[in-house]
Amino acid sequence: MTYPSTTSARRPDVAPGEQATPYVSASETQALLRSSLAARNARLEANDMVNTEQAAKLAGTTRVTINAWIAKGRAIGLPRMQRGFRLPVWQFEPTLWDAIPKLSKALGTLDGWTLLAFLETPHGGLGGLTPRQALEQGQADRVLALASAEGL
Repeated sequence: MTYPSTTSARRPDVAPGEQATPYVSASETQALLRSSLAARNARLEANDMVNTEQAAKLAGTTRVTINAWIAKGRAIGLPRMQRGFRLPVWQFEPTLWDAIPKLSKALGTLDGWTLLAFLETPHGGLGGLTPRQALEQGQADRVLALASAEGL
């Protein structure tokens, strides 16, 4: 069996004569976590996000019901560092609203970040469209098939 080389030729950030490691340094890990946190916070504050109170008004229901929907995978809710959730407002559009619980089930998750990442990441199986774009174009069966194939 051949194992990957750990020479500096594979990692340009390793000085000549030093042995590369397959692990990321603590400082690199911290930088990744900081950038991830910054990206998540930016996404939470994006213009297409609403709080549970605003979502309740959009859906004609209560904040308690919105929280219950999030817990059941009926709605995408992204937890905030403080109390509460932020929700993408576009999920309340009819073409997406019906698909959200089916996607949650197909992906095998209730996690809002996982659902959002799936919906907003371009996919080769959709010709480079995001699943959200494909749903908006009426390709629900195709998106659900992809979600089932990628399910946890």
